[in-house]
Amino acid sequence: MKLLAVTGLKEYQKDINEIFHRSGVPVYSTSKIIGQKDGQAPDLLDSWFSAGNEQFDSVLVFCFAEEEKVKNALRFINEYNAQTQTSFPIHAFIMPVEEFSHQ
Repeated sequence: MKLLAVTGLKEYQKDINEIFHRSGVPVYSTSKIIGQKDGQAPDLLDSWFSAGNEQFDSVLVFCFAEEEKVKNALRFINEYNAQTQTSFPIHAFIMPVEEFSHQ
């Protein structure tokens, strides 16, 4: 059993849902989150209209699933990121689940 956590811009939620479907993950949870980016550009002209503290409407999608399914999802996410070439790629993390209460 693994925990797969995926974060991305709200605009990518449909694509993330499709990746979970293609991976064979039938049940997952979604939470709306605010992504923060606090970075100062070295050149003032690069951030002329920005205060430096940016916020982005994002989603956190997570599930508990078999290792094969979460690895497939990670592969699909990597393929998606390679194809879209965006400044805001989808991020995914696989974490082991050592024990759980429900089988």
